[in-house]
Amino acid sequence: MGFFGTTPFAFGSGASAGGQSALRPLGPLAAWVLFFVTGLVIVTGLALASPAHAQGRDPILVVGASQTDIVLRQGFTGTELLLYGALLDPRGRRADEDYDIVVVLKGPTEPITLREKEQIAGIWVNAASTDYRSVPSFYAMASSSPVSEIVDPRTAAIYEFGLDYIQLSPTGTIDPAEQARFSAGLVDLRQRQGLYNQYDGAVDLDEGVLYSVRLPIPSNVRPGEYTAETFAVLRGRVIASNSRQLGVHKEGVELAIANQSQDNSFLYGLFAISMSLFMGWAAGRLFAIV
Repeated sequence: MGFFGTTPFAFGSGASAGGQSALRPLGPLAAWVLFFVTGLVIVTGLALASPAHAQGRDPILVVGASQTDIVLRQGFTGTELLLYGALLDPRGRRADEDYDIVVVLKGPTEPITLREKEQIAGIWVNAASTDYRSVPSFYAMASSSPVSEIVDPRTAAIYEFGLDYIQLSPTGTIDPAEQARFSAGLVDLRQRQGLYNQYDGAVDLDEGVLYSVRLPIPSNVRPGEYTAETFAVLRGRVIASNSRQLGVHKEGVELAIANQSQDNSFLYGLFAISMSLFMGWAAGRLFAIV
């Protein structure tokens, strides 16, 4: 009976009755021995190939931050966030290649309507407008080398490497050229507010292993969850990435005021108007006395 329905054969040198060499079927014991030896050779080959495969794996990117919680207290004038980490190969040693590092820090997204101002008869009025579904409230990118030297435009657009590649998600139908003009205006506006920045060459690399970068956080940032993504780039390809979550929030009186402005907007508006009128009246009385 054959093995798995077939008859194992081995090349032999024995002569047949006619004096010619012939193939002889193996016995049951010889068939099992051959099967065992073949399996052992396959398993041994896979075991020997595993270290070589591990050596060819992509490196491991370890990330860290100087603070994961930023509190917006009264008098907050901004802060500086230190992002750092290391790039290692799977065996925990120094990576063999010279990589570039790109760090992207983004704040919570928000829907906005962007309006263009136009001067008519000496008066500035609202003209054309466009809506955006999810615009990052904060964006900062830093890299070890200029982005144009690290990746091609397609890769930069996929990972949002730079101000020219931020995904703004416009809504509605609008001429592509007009849409590009509005998007460029939005990025320019956020840049002047200190909320969008690009720092080419700002990431420090120490012997291709340790990296660090300091990103300024302005005082007008929006509370919410921020994401710091770090990418390792080699020959124009992103070969490793990792991310870290950061929290920006208010506490104390600032938090109470912010909650009231959202939960009781009508009463908050009346209170703000009353305070403005009172402060104006008090200032006028004070100057009258002086």
